[in-house]
Amino acid sequence: MAGELLALTVVAGVVLVGVAALAARTGTLRAGVPTPLGGGTTVTRTEKPGGLRRWVTTVDHKDIGILYGVYSVLMFVWAGGAAMLMRLELLGPGFDLMQAQFYNSLLTSHGLTMLILFGTPVLAAFSNYFIPLLIGADDMAFPRINAIAFWLLPPGALLVWAGFFLAPLTQGDIGPAQTSWTMYAPLSIEQTNPGVDLMLLGLHLTGVSATMGAINFIATIFTERSEKVNWANLDIFSWTVLVQSAQILFAFPLLGSVLVMLIFDRNFGTTFFTVEGGGPILYQHLFWFWGHPEVYILILPAMGLVSWILPKFAGRKLFGFKFVVYSTLAIGVLSFGVWAHHMFSSGVDPRIRASFMAVTLAIAIPTAVKTFNWITTLWNGKIRLNAPMLFSVGFVANLVIGGVTGVFLAAIPIDLVLHDTYYVVGHFHYFLMGGTVFAVFSGIYYWYPLVTGKMYQRTLAKWHFWLTTIGTNITFFAMLLLGYLGMPRRYATYNFDAAVAPLAEVTSLHQIATVGALILTLGQLIWLWNMLSSYYDGPTVEDGDPWNLKDDGMFGRDFQWFEAKLARADGGEASEASRASSELVSDGGEVDADAVATDSGDPRAAAAEPPAERTDD
Repeated sequence: MAGELLALTVVAGVVLVGVAALAARTGTLRAGVPTPLGGGTTVTRTEKPGGLRRWVTTVDHKDIGILYGVYSVLMFVWAGGAAMLMRLELLGPGFDLMQAQFYNSLLTSHGLTMLILFGTPVLAAFSNYFIPLLIGADDMAFPRINAIAFWLLPPGALLVWAGFFLAPLTQGDIGPAQTSWTMYAPLSIEQTNPGVDLMLLGLHLTGVSATMGAINFIATIFTERSEKVNWANLDIFSWTVLVQSAQILFAFPLLGSVLVMLIFDRNFGTTFFTVEGGGPILYQHLFWFWGHPEVYILILPAMGLVSWILPKFAGRKLFGFKFVVYSTLAIGVLSFGVWAHHMFSSGVDPRIRASFMAVTLAIAIPTAVKTFNWITTLWNGKIRLNAPMLFSVGFVANLVIGGVTGVFLAAIPIDLVLHDTYYVVGHFHYFLMGGTVFAVFSGIYYWYPLVTGKMYQRTLAKWHFWLTTIGTNITFFAMLLLGYLGMPRRYATYNFDAAVAPLAEVTSLHQIATVGALILTLGQLIWLWNMLSSYYDGPTVEDGDPWNLKDDGMFGRDFQWFEAKLARADGGEASEASRASSELVSDGGEVDADAVATDSGDPRAAAAEPPAERTDD
């Protein structure tokens, strides 16, 4: 086994060296990169290479953002397919479609794909494309590192899923991992399946990718801001990505260390997490020190997206901007002090449990601050319920449910009853599917005209929202009820004695959850069709302000760039209003008081009110 791992490592190293050499040779083909020629002459290429070569060699932050987005959609499809197969199996209490081994493999793949292969990269898609635009930078601080960070992801995903592909080729000698996404020791040590080792190597690659990306975002926000963007008027999305990147720097290297120790325990006889060595509880402490900050790594940029988009369609600036920033910083710090609430039932000292319960309850406060700020932003606003706004409002509603159910789990006595039941599954899916994914859809719809130059079908977008909202709430609310009935998570069957739990009611709730998952899947198919068909056949966007943001003084740096791009394509110049806006409005920079709405939503003359400092404050 050690020889196979060594050979795999050598092959991966050769591939990475080859990619690096290709990037070094052709990386200067991106637009705007000076190329030195003989005799001291310098030329600037104005066009990117065409076809596949453009995407393989690009170091343009916008192209890399698109690559992240396409990759994330593929991950979303895989994870959604695995979830749907599990829900169909759970329609009845016995084994109907698959055996426990394959169910466990789907469970492992679904969790790891959604959390690591989809969640972090899809947020990086927005960050890569838009942060340089929002802060007035030409590109990321380290463009080539940005490209390398992305290209580590596809091989990482293939290694995580490798067991599914290799099982039929090796007569089952190498199969998909069945460790669950938490990879708890000693189970993950004792499984002899080489597919587990491949999965651990793939996760290590994705962790390296996330860490490289985090360093790049921090360096970009600190050093690449334009002169007009300072810490006082930095946009809220960049703030959330900055805090997320700091969290990644503390959390992901630890995960990488844990994965290496697991590989050593499995293959080289070490005892980091074996019962006779460091012990399984040590693994849980280290894993959850990454695992719970990961939840906030996934939700903070989503909160930033909603904080940026929701005010645009409420016709007024974000209420209490500074407190939204402060609450973001508070979540970033407190997220590293709550990990042991996952371990209340593991025999941890009661005094330690009490301290973690207190911090877990405390972290709900900055989240509540954001929620009240979003609601107050909507109050008396000029609300327009288009697709980006619908998903932003849906995000807030789902986040409230996910947050309240989390507060119950923070209480030790309640957690001891509900631990490892479907209540926990419903809680974190409200937070991540109802939260992060809703914010992602809000961002996709809001920036789709900017990225593609086309407008999607708005009726289909609303169908997507309502089907996703209904499906999400049917599926995950049923799981909350299943948890109250004592249904354990991660089980492929539930054909238990009626004395344990009412089997008929449990079966009915599983069937309801599966119906909700089918509705949810239908919504995503509509979204995918809408995105693809609109890209090829949708109406071309000819106005740099497709959302009429100028009417409310909410025209930010992102669409200022888009308007200038359209003007250059037409051979003209940006409008006078856009130039004035570009001078006065950084995405949340200083604006003319005549054009800004107060917190009540009413415009005020300059004489009646001092100039505002932000459009999203």
